[in-house]
Amino acid sequence: MKRCVACDHLFAGSGWACPVCGYTPKTEAGFPCFAPQLAHENSDYDPRHFPLLVTLEDKSFWFQARNRLIVWALQRYFSRPERIMEVGVGTGFVMRALARAFPGAALHGSDIHVEGLRLAAQRLNGCAELIQMDVRRIPFRGHFDVICACDVLEHIREDEAVLGEMFRALRRGGGIVVTVPQHGFLWGPADEAAFHVRRYGTAELAEKARAAGFDVVFKTSFISLLLPALYWSRLRSRRSGVYDLAKEHSAHPAVNALMGGLTAAEFCLIRAGVAFPAGGSQLVVAMRRV
Repeated sequence: MKRCVACDHLFAGSGWACPVCGYTPKTEAGFPCFAPQLAHENSDYDPRHFPLLVTLEDKSFWFQARNRLIVWALQRYFSRPERIMEVGVGTGFVMRALARAFPGAALHGSDIHVEGLRLAAQRLNGCAELIQMDVRRIPFRGHFDVICACDVLEHIREDEAVLGEMFRALRRGGGIVVTVPQHGFLWGPADEAAFHVRRYGTAELAEKARAAGFDVVFKTSFISLLLPALYWSRLRSRRSGVYDLAKEHSAHPAVNALMGGLTAAEFCLIRAGVAFPAGGSQLVVAMRRV
């Protein structure tokens, strides 16, 4: 069901006009905007990063490794989802992978930034319905089989409230796939440049998911085999105070290939049943408690 963000009425149908209070979201660049005051400027992310990410994601081992893990998690725990939502769709890199893996699913993507949605629309070429919204106020209730949040929650202070909204937007039996950066000892200029408010502790996200009404069915760290190299890189950037997003995700092709091989080996171990206790990032899969 759709939810009116003005009066909380639930309704069905193809449009967004509330049949009770008449509220209709504004549109910009063709996207319904449920939080237009935040569409271009807010404290959660710098939209100037989006055009750069479009040039980096397809070539970076890190983005490829994360996509591989996310798609595997959905295929393992949600075999035939009818409706998938990705909150914080960004440039559409993850959503494009989901479209290829689940061609029969109805795909929905949201972002707080219209700039990200514009780039996502170009990349997705009409295979997903895109809306602008604040994930703290999701305009759906009991609607989706899966909601993905891929490196989103670390940008939002009210992450527990967001998990609660995701819970309410899911159908019974639905669940979430979430990735976040991990380990406070890795905090540095990279996190500040990305507008992070936290890096998660090893148990923190699972505890917050359970408190929101979820049962955690799978949890693992990733970017684990590269953790020593990542720590050294973060230590060096803390000492210099300098971070370059383009430089971090555009390593020499040989280095990128080597790191890609290590993350591929790591993925094989995860798929075989290994749950890594430490790593630069963490994946959590959780089911809505009925």
